[in-house]
Order: sequence, then C-alpha cells, then structure tokens
Amino acid sequence: MSATPGSEAPTPVPTPQGPAGGPGPAADPGGETAGRVRAALERMGAPAALADPLVAALGPDAGAEVSADPWRLLAVSGVTLEQADFCARRALGDEASPDDPRRGRALAAHLLRRAAREGHTALEEQRLAGALRSAGVRSVEPAMNAALDAGEVMLFEMFDEPDDDFDEGDPGEMPDPDRWYALTRLGLAEQDLGESLVRLVGTSEPIMDSATAAETVEATAERLGAPVDPRTAAALVTVALRGVCVLEHGAGADTAVAHTIACAAAIAADSEVGIAVAAPTSQAAADLNAALAGLGAGDSATAVPLASLLETRARGVHARGSERPIEAGLVVVAGAMWLDVERAAALVDACADGTHLVLLADRAQAPSAAPGNVAADLASSRTVHVAELPDDPDSGPIARTAAGVANGELDEASSPGREVVVVPAGSATAAAHRTVQLITDSIPRALEIPPEQVQIVTATRGGEAGADALNTACKERFNPGPGTYGGLDAGDRVLVTADGPGYAAGDVGYLRVGTDSGGSGGESGGTGRPVPAVELPGGALCPVADPAHLRPGWAVTVAAAHGSRWTAVVAVFPPETRASRPQAYTAMAAARRHLSIVQATGPALAEAVRDKAALPRHTRLAQVLREG
Repeated sequence: MSATPGSEAPTPVPTPQGPAGGPGPAADPGGETAGRVRAALERMGAPAALADPLVAALGPDAGAEVSADPWRLLAVSGVTLEQADFCARRALGDEASPDDPRRGRALAAHLLRRAAREGHTALEEQRLAGALRSAGVRSVEPAMNAALDAGEVMLFEMFDEPDDDFDEGDPGEMPDPDRWYALTRLGLAEQDLGESLVRLVGTSEPIMDSATAAETVEATAERLGAPVDPRTAAALVTVALRGVCVLEHGAGADTAVAHTIACAAAIAADSEVGIAVAAPTSQAAADLNAALAGLGAGDSATAVPLASLLETRARGVHARGSERPIEAGLVVVAGAMWLDVERAAALVDACADGTHLVLLADRAQAPSAAPGNVAADLASSRTVHVAELPDDPDSGPIARTAAGVANGELDEASSPGREVVVVPAGSATAAAHRTVQLITDSIPRALEIPPEQVQIVTATRGGEAGADALNTACKERFNPGPGTYGGLDAGDRVLVTADGPGYAAGDVGYLRVGTDSGGSGGESGGTGRPVPAVELPGGALCPVADPAHLRPGWAVTVAAAHGSRWTAVVAVFPPETRASRPQAYTAMAAARRHLSIVQATGPALAEAVRDKAALPRHTRLAQVLREG
C-alpha cells in the first residue's frame, strides 16, 4: 500500500462509522460541534458525512483537533491512510510529510485499531514498527512515542517464562522484555483479566472434597437416570477443587455438557455456595435450558445470557462488578470460545474472591468476533486446570460432519434422516436462490421445521449470497413493509449488533413496537411515541434505545452466529468465500437438528478446511497469567 504524502489520492468517501467497536455519534443538540467539524472537513476536501463519526470518536473538540491534525481522520473506521494523507496535503501543504509526528501518532493508533478488528489485542513492537515503515514512516520510535503520549495507546513490557531453573542460585542477566503495544482500553482489559484470573486462582478453596464430589456426581447421575462418563465425573471433581477450569469439548458433546452443568449445580447446592450458569446469547441460553430440561435437570440450574448475568447497561457498562459481585460461588459459562477480553474481564471482575469459574469451550470453533482468544489462551497458559469432556456415544450426523471439519476433512456424514444435506450451487445467484428456497419451502415442507426455527449463516456479508442480500430477499418473502424503523418493520427478524439493557451483540429476535409510557410500570411522563423492542428467545421483550443497533436477522455472518445454536441452519459459502477451518466448523456446529450446506466455492472450501487450520491471534493473556 502506497501511503506517502507525495502522491495524489482520491478524496476520501468512506462509510461514516464510529471508531472500531466504539459508541455511536455523541449528542450535539445544537449541531454546533458538528458544524465546526463540517467546515474543517470542507477545507481539506473531505465529505461532510464524516462529521458525526468524528465527533463520536474525538469528542466536542473534534473540529479543532482535525484542523490542527488532519490525520485524526484515521480515528473513523473506513478512512484509509491514503485518504488521510490527501486531506493533510490539502490542509497543510508542504508541511505534510511521511515523518510528521502527527502522522506517525495517528497511524500507530490506526494500525492497532485495524489489528483489533482482526481480533488481535496487541502487537509486538517489531511488528508495529514494520507496519509503520511500510507506510512510509522512516523514524518509527518518535511515532510510537507520540502515540503513547497521546494516551490512546499503551506499552506493556513482559518477560518470557524461563525454560530452565537458575544454576547454583545465579540468576545471570535479566533478558530484555517483550514490548507490546495495544489500544489503551484493550490493553487494560487484558491486563485486568489476567490479574483477576490470578486472583481467583489464588483465593479459591475447594468447595467440596474429591470423595464427596464424586459421590454427588454419582447420586445426580442416578437421579437423572443416565450414567455420567468417567471423564466427565473426573472433570467435575476438578471443578469442585480448583478455582478456574477450562473444560474442552466437541460438537458431539451435548449430553456431556448438560451432565456437567447438572452435576455442577448439585455440587454447588450440596456445598451451599450457589451456582450461576451463563451462555453467550439469549438463543444459546434457551438452547441450553432445553437440553437441561430434556435430561430432566431443568430444575437444577437455569442458564441466562451473559448480559443478563452481568446486568449489562451498555457496551462496557455493567451493574455487576467488584463492588456488587455475582451471588454465586460457582460460575459456569458455556460457549466460552465466544468470550472476548473485554467481556471476559467484566465477567471475572464480577466474580468475588474464592469463586470457582468454569469455562466450557469447543476449541475447534473460531475465536471471538471481538478482540481476544480467551478460552484458548487460558488453556495454553498452563496456569489453570484443563480437562476434556467426551463426545456422546451417538452424536449424530451433524456432529460427525463438524468433527470431520475439525480434523481437516470436508465430508458429508451419512444422514438417513436428512440431518445433513449438501446443496451445490454454480454461482452466487444460484446459491442465493437455493438458500431462500430452503428456508421458505424445502426445510419446512420436508422436515416440518418452521421457518422461524431456521437460521441462515453465511460466510460473507456482501455479495449476492451474503447476509445483506439474503436478508433483503427474506424480508420480501416473510415480512414486506416500508421499513419504518431504519429499514425495519414490526415482525422482522433482527440481529442485535451492540450491548444494551437485557440484550447483547449477537442476539437474534423479532422486532416489536410498543409505546413510550414513561416507565416500565406505565407511569406518566412518556412521550407516547412508538418504541422499538426486540422479543428474544425465552420471551424477554427488550426496548432498544438506538435503532441503529438492529439489522435484519434472517441471515447472519459466521461471526454474528458465534455462540448460538438453532434447530436448523443453512450454512452458505458463496464463490468469493475465503473461509478457514474454524469458520466452517462454527457455521456447521450451530445446527442442532438439521444442517443444509449451500456450497458455491467449488474445491476452495475443502482446501480451506484442509489447509487453513487456525485463525492466529496476537494476544498477551497467557503471558499475563504466567507472570502473575
């Protein structure tokens, strides 16, 4: 990418968005702040549509900041370095240079924001320096120091764990530390998460001795009328003894997971510590509760969405925390591969000293949609106990197909009941047509699964067979309307894209519309205006403060589907798919009873499953834990 200010570039016209993962536009009732920003943007040849995102990113002084430093445009997601350089030349003339400290400062933060969008929590100094040099910055140290001085970026120095003990008590020379740069909020969240986990490990005491725990597990299995696998029983004894555990499992371990939660609830009840069970989304919680009820353990523990457990109010704002911790001595989180560092940090902060934390994680899944790789980092850190739960004796065709993908093989398992069906498509147009046909006709007619229990999970958002196009087609078929609420209408299936009271990013529900009555009890003082709300699985009806937090939800991307499961899934792989093994696995493992795979990639998907075995992420959590 050529990004040197010496060459011309087109006027930037990016999609107006806030900073990566950041809040929406800040309130500006009089429009004065946005007006000053628009004037500054006009002087440098940038579109006025960037004004609100810049105010959201930079605050009320955005106009003055961008006038003094045009590279501050990079704080808006979608603005490229070439576009910011163009605006800088227009505003600064000959003063604009590749080594301008303002450019280096903004570019370092921009590179870290881009890395965060790819799931990384931090970048090593050499990697960040190399990226800066590639962007034309010749003196990288002043650029990185300027980014640190601005406060948006932090430096973390860490020491590798020594391989050998010191000989004869001589420590020798201290090695140079690893130097990591991170966005301040992510760096602090990862540091807090690691230190809080060390706190839980250090303060925990057994909530039950091993013999009593084994007896409790055996008694629970007898009550449920289903034997517990010895490996599950051994893992549960560890849960009773250890402060933090990661219990790994595959797509075919539904019974083992349900047994684990039911027996953990019995251990918590007998030891009188109490239990809290959380799942990533409302859909995941409803699915887990159905599994517990099917086992006959529905009265032992009830899973709730993590947002409900933490009493989430907005992104990064939770009523539960260190001052008001979760009221349970045993906290179990299913679907833990979904956890990113910020949510995990909030969860562990809300666990009081001595709490036992259990993460149930399917390591074959893709890592979280947001930055971090929490469950995998914990398991690899060698600082917590890790156990493996067994697959069910007859896990079924969907689990066998997913297990094949986890092992690098894309083979359709034998499915006499049409549990797994592969639907070839020669083009994106054909893939879209077959997908809509499956959800509207084929699956409901042949399998008697109603459309509302069928979820489309596609590998892309754009394109003819991406989530946006498929949602447009589904809306025309299921709920045509004028799009009264930002393109949506009451009755639309919707995807929630941000956290709020009672809901979380990744929730899928139905849009309902009520009236603002001024309070939950109907007190006076309301505006009487229509208020959009989302009806979630389980029946909760949650008002949504910002309709921009909703998108059509008949079709979602793999990242948005992460952590949830549905009765039937149509997994769509358009021709332009650049999938990986974890992404393909995550899409397929989201199905419980039926999986249709719409395959329009030719041999590319099988090659990706075979060759692209992981989605590497740069994170610091394992080192933080080992240093603790």
